[in-house]
Amino acid sequence: MVWDYCEVNPLSQSSGGFSGMTDWTARYVDHALAALDAAPPPDLRQESAMELNVADIDVICTDPPYYDAIPYSDLMDFFHVWLRRVLHGLSPETDAAFATPLGPKWDHDDDDGELVDQPGRFNADETASKTAYEQGMSRTFACCRKQLREDGRLVVVFANKQPAAWETLVTSLIRAGFVVDASWPIATEMQNKVAGGARLSSSIWLVCKKRPDAARPGWDNAVLREMQANITKQLRDFWDAGIRGPDFVWAATGPAMEAFSKHPVVKRTDEPGSQLTVAEFLRHVRRMVVAFVVNRLFAVEGDATTPLDDLTTYYLLHRNDFGMAAAPAGACILYALSCNLSDADLASRLDLLARGNKADTASAEDEDEQIETTPTTSASETRLKPWHRRTAKGLGEATTDGSPPPLIDCLHRLMHLWKTGEQSRVDAYLEAQGLWRNDLFRQVAQAVLELATPGTDERATLEYIQNHLKSEGGAVTPRQRALLDE
Repeated sequence: MVWDYCEVNPLSQSSGGFSGMTDWTARYVDHALAALDAAPPPDLRQESAMELNVADIDVICTDPPYYDAIPYSDLMDFFHVWLRRVLHGLSPETDAAFATPLGPKWDHDDDDGELVDQPGRFNADETASKTAYEQGMSRTFACCRKQLREDGRLVVVFANKQPAAWETLVTSLIRAGFVVDASWPIATEMQNKVAGGARLSSSIWLVCKKRPDAARPGWDNAVLREMQANITKQLRDFWDAGIRGPDFVWAATGPAMEAFSKHPVVKRTDEPGSQLTVAEFLRHVRRMVVAFVVNRLFAVEGDATTPLDDLTTYYLLHRNDFGMAAAPAGACILYALSCNLSDADLASRLDLLARGNKADTASAEDEDEQIETTPTTSASETRLKPWHRRTAKGLGEATTDGSPPPLIDCLHRLMHLWKTGEQSRVDAYLEAQGLWRNDLFRQVAQAVLELATPGTDERATLEYIQNHLKSEGGAVTPRQRALLDE
């Protein structure tokens, strides 16, 4: 843990000064008192969420523990020791709340306590820690379902960037008997929030209703068709609302999950006796969202999936959201998973990403391309390698198993060849890879051109290549002609 605190300047009138902080505190107190003037008094209880005992609740709204992201109780201890002394004797309730010397941890005897995946609480046993978290979440949601009215709603606020955390959350909801009825991405994070690793800027609010006890198992083909129908309009709405990046991927989880969670289990039609897991279903969802974004980059109307290779898909997603600047590692991991890739392969075998200080070394051409090169990239940040620094042997050539090379590799190889000034080598490569009349390759080249910074060598090279394809590539379709003329 790294402690973070501010020193208030009592003489300053600027933001963070004593008078300003006092003023904001007073404003909130005035607002809160007015807002609650006619409200009934709250009933505050300090109880285990796994043992909740309040019947006929209309709404349960919870912001559950984020898997292994935050050691809540450890952070609580810093304040607990001081509040325990300050509040001692104030009331029987506060004395009971602060009866223990430190904040509540996991109680192995009662199989209850703080829900967080932290192996240190389980003698470094990662499996036991993960199991306790997952089972605790399921028990908690099952208890919520028991206490809700039949038409009640469970609202879960979640913003974790790890796919595993989402899989655990969704699995727990389904196991407990809930159907995800709606989802809303809400901007809850301030832009000046203290940095501490990659995080989502929005929280995803999942609204859940009780699944009928008589609900039948579903079949994967029907569930996936229904998911696609449910998600299509919602994706358009989220896109039009300006939601982008990892927020956009996770925002799609809610509308997609309704089709899956309405069944207690989803069976596979092609494998008798096996089931479609939450992890597999969410991979389908992420892949569909990725295809939606790529279609928007290509200005493709409709919702047909663009048949684009995984590496090129990742490149376009990353470049569209973060350009050539440093990007949070969490977003890169999510996009890599969505494209059936790993961030480790992208940084090593595939030679597409640079991590941490590896991205800080600048060249003269980097400066010409206006790439951010100041040494501020942390270990939790990643950036794309500029095309001229992708010099791995075999770039743009067929893979060892004979598969065609990714189109982004072909484009970068072609840019290297173009810079040699030998048009014969350029034409020979275009012919060998079948790129002369490849409509998808032209679309990728056009998309990268539009993402490139005006006035840079990268953009000029791409413009030369596009003009060469247009003039020397033979007949082009009206669609290609319109794309190249834009």
